[in-house]
Amino acid sequence: MNALARILAWTLAVALIALPVVAVVKGWIGAERWPLRTLRINDNLQQVDPAQVREAVLPYATQGFFAIRLDEARSAVAVLPWVEHAEVSKTWPDVLDVRVHEHRPFARWGADSLLSQQGKVFPAAGVTAPDGLPILHGPAARTADVVALYNESRTLFAPTGYGVSALLLDTRGSWTLVLSNNTEVVIGSHEARLRLARFARLLPQLMAQTPRPLARADLRYTNGFALTWAEEQNA
Repeated sequence: MNALARILAWTLAVALIALPVVAVVKGWIGAERWPLRTLRINDNLQQVDPAQVREAVLPYATQGFFAIRLDEARSAVAVLPWVEHAEVSKTWPDVLDVRVHEHRPFARWGADSLLSQQGKVFPAAGVTAPDGLPILHGPAARTADVVALYNESRTLFAPTGYGVSALLLDTRGSWTLVLSNNTEVVIGSHEARLRLARFARLLPQLMAQTPRPLARADLRYTNGFALTWAEEQNA
């Protein structure tokens, strides 16, 4: 047998061995012989419906144990509402394991999104958010800055008895805050923390001056504030 014949014979032998393996892995054969019969989903889910998870992975589970594309099944689960990320694995001989990690909402982000405790913005469509979440918003690249100033603001105003219900950062870098009593606080774009600290320190004295609610406080002044009381037309 010459060299060419030997090469052809070895190539044919390798192909005969490899072809069945490839066929099983690709799902061309073997799905009935090695089916996935058991789907296990973690049982600590509060927002994600396990039925939706089953529906998402079912088209991939029918490919059989060897042929299932775990990354594609994981992507199908990851797009479900409330899913932060998902893990999909298989256990011999017939088990498909799905572990879902849910978003834990920290705040509303703008009009149509939520912000998770992990700092990720996700769509609010199809999601029933808990009551009482603050409203935060700003450019996507400034999410961490918005959260940081919100947390600092809560600490600053806690001694006054007021919470922070909203904090907004516009595209020009100007901050606006809303207290739990609906007072709008215009902070501006400079020295936001210093201005808030000064206002929070003086707020009890300001509120003691009149029984009327404070509608708006403009902090964009070097040596004071412009205050608008309820039913007042001018600052």
